[in-house]
Amino acid sequence: MEKDFDSWNCYKKEIEQKSSQILYKEGEIWWASIGVNIWYESCGKGEQFRRPVLILKKLSRENCIVIPLSTQIKKWTWFFVYTLKEVQYTALLYQVKMMHTKRFTKREAQVDDDTFWKIKKRFRKLLNL
Repeated sequence: MEKDFDSWNCYKKEIEQKSSQILYKEGEIWWASIGVNIWYESCGKGEQFRRPVLILKKLSRENCIVIPLSTQIKKWTWFFVYTLKEVQYTALLYQVKMMHTKRFTKREAQVDDDTFWKIKKRFRKLLNL
């Protein structure tokens, strides 16, 4: 797959200029412009280079730890598969990253408490915490 780093860099400049007045909380799923990344790192799609992400930990009003999501089902210790609104998602636990809320474009859903707890437990196990 050909990666368009130049278009991503242009769009990233637009994101930098945008206002950041987003209210969010842990356990929510947001569409976020995560961009074009290297090798096997998860990439966004479309003109805004977006992918759904799960808010794992709120760090401040504008920064948080997120886990990118995929609709491609993957099963292994560094993935977590769950169903939300009749759609199966895979949480890409090994792709965890810090993200600024300027990258967020749309709130998609809230993960139920039990599923969120299981995702956090699997993530801790992955990191041996």
